Amino acid sequence: MQLDISTDQKVFLATARKFLDRQVPLTSLRSAAQNGAPFDRSWWPAAAELGWTALLVPEEDGGGSVSGQGLTDLAMVAETLGRVLAPGPLLPVNVVIAALAEAHGRSADLDKALEALVSGEQIASWAVYEPGVEWRPVLPRTTAMRDGSGYLLDGVKDRVEAAAQSDLFLVTATTPDGPAQFLVPASAPGVSIREEEGLDLSRRFGEVRLDRVAVGSGAFVGPGDPAIERQWQIALVLQTADTCGVLDRVFEMTLQWAFDRYSFGRPLASYQALKHRFADMRTWLEGCQATSAAATKAVQERSPEAAELVSVAAAYVGDRSLDIVQDCIQLHGGIGLTWEHDLHLYLRRATVNRSLYGTPTEHRLRVAAILSDAEADGDE
Repeated sequence: MQLDISTDQKVFLATARKFLDRQVPLTSLRSAAQNGAPFDRSWWPAAAELGWTALLVPEEDGGGSVSGQGLTDLAMVAETLGRVLAPGPLLPVNVVIAALAEAHGRSADLDKALEALVSGEQIASWAVYEPGVEWRPVLPRTTAMRDGSGYLLDGVKDRVEAAAQSDLFLVTATTPDGPAQFLVPASAPGVSIREEEGLDLSRRFGEVRLDRVAVGSGAFVGPGDPAIERQWQIALVLQTADTCGVLDRVFEMTLQWAFDRYSFGRPLASYQALKHRFADMRTWLEGCQATSAAATKAVQERSPEAAELVSVAAAYVGDRSLDIVQDCIQLHGGIGLTWEHDLHLYLRRATVNRSLYGTPTEHRLRVAAILSDAEADGDE
């Protein structure tokens, strides 16, 4: 949550909220979940027209932001989506857009893809996870071998968000020269997609198999490191912002419930023990928002501390998010455990967010490694 946003940013967010209320109300999420329907991409071009896909793109490439700080503006949009559990592919599309916008010596194919993504004509996702192994984005088992002037890609990616609705995949692969990234059309021969069962009813994930998929040299986005690190940081900023939106809405719902619900002639909110629980949750929520905002600022400014701060945010928000949502469910009593109440939808989203792009444990280990390296450098 940004406390000092400008008037333009306030208008930008108000427009986003009205758009989401009209296009993807929570009732539509329930209906889609019960019918097994995938994400309806028909409204995504309208979201692109609002600027959601242009915030990380330089103005010379057709982009631009409200405040001049594109990632900050995008994080606020992500938080707004989290509040209403919007199903759009904001995170994967913008991670791919960031990769293409920052690619050196972009080919004509990549320029065309970037234009299509910014306009909302196409959807892309980051194919970085692989089955059966821990999170290790710069050590992919998927391979890309030279084949004439192009490459042959072989491997399996899973937990690919909006896989069945994507037109393009940004695939991480190992080459003889190290990790690299390639933009692969979903329609390319040898690409097969299988939807995966998931806990989160607001988003769909899938498995993408690449069986000797031939791509031209124009599909080469660039070497993997440090580009993958930058994309990871952007993904974590958007994910923690999304979770903060979830927590803010859940806490708001529960606080209102405590004032409306009476027990022994008194509102629940008047009991001292419950006041203490609300105070604890509010403190945790403020901590989540503060660490998320600090990470956003660091990544926006490309600070040397960005890697550390995004992992601090991911670890703290990941752990505290479930504490807060579970506490809110308990405070609602029996109704909080029913399918008809919306709380479980928010719990599902927060739980999946906690597990993607590194678990809290993995991020704590990363922070420890960063601090250890810094201490070693200081001793030299």
